[in-house]
Amino acid sequence: MTNQNKAYLFAGFTILFWATSASAFKIGLQYMDYLQLLFISTATAFIFLLVVLIFQKKLSLIKQIEIKDIGQSVFLGFLNPFLYYTVLFVAYTLLPAQIAQPLNFVWPIALVLLSIPILKQKLELKNFIALLISFAGVVVISTEGNLTNMQFSNPKGVLLALGSSIIWASYWLFNAKNKRDEVVQLFLNFFFALIIITVATYLYSSFENLKMKGVFAGIYIGFFEMGITFVIWLKALKLTERTDKISNLIYFTPFFSLVFISIILGEKIFITTLFGLFLIVAGIIVQQTKRKHEKQVI
Repeated sequence: MTNQNKAYLFAGFTILFWATSASAFKIGLQYMDYLQLLFISTATAFIFLLVVLIFQKKLSLIKQIEIKDIGQSVFLGFLNPFLYYTVLFVAYTLLPAQIAQPLNFVWPIALVLLSIPILKQKLELKNFIALLISFAGVVVISTEGNLTNMQFSNPKGVLLALGSSIIWASYWLFNAKNKRDEVVQLFLNFFFALIIITVATYLYSSFENLKMKGVFAGIYIGFFEMGITFVIWLKALKLTERTDKISNLIYFTPFFSLVFISIILGEKIFITTLFGLFLIVAGIIVQQTKRKHEKQVI
């Protein structure tokens, strides 16, 4: 098997795992609250990343971190996984999975918007058109199948789902400035986030009476949404001949996710969800096309 075929294989597993996440969120939230689910999933991801560091013999790199690195890891860990998944899980408690998942997928557009104040980039015409296309998709999806009345059945849930995409985009913008090993950085983020989440769960929730189905869902999320997917995605990017051959495949994720949502959760998929998702992805593709052109010029 060639390296490119291996890259496609790893990317395929990544897309598969991410596509099942929305269903796992809804199942877990049926049996426990969002803090309990976040605690189980974060603890699972933390243990997995520790095993990866041991296997890759990178534990010694942790000893090289400085005080400023610790402060940065605390901040990044607060953004993701703590704040990001807290907001996302609450959105999933308020919305059908088929609505929350596509709205969360607008993070590439949020990345462009946030790069304006953070990275001092300019919003050009093509980016603006992309934003309008994706925003139209957001509006269509948010109607939950009731496009004629144009009324959002749960505005709070919609805002939280969109807010989670902004938090995710912010995390990656700040994380891009970090030059440390990716796995080490992620491990430290989850270490400090686990401390925050443990305190929050103790104060505002409980560690008692956890239902096993919810625990299994949390373990699944921690392993397949937060943990192993990151490692195999990095592996795919390292093996591929060209990054765009792999990165463009990620657009299939929300569509596969709808299939799992329909089969596993039994949700009837609205035609407005599909149409809105097509608009969101179209806007992202327009924006990405501009970014590729800029790289070629440089």
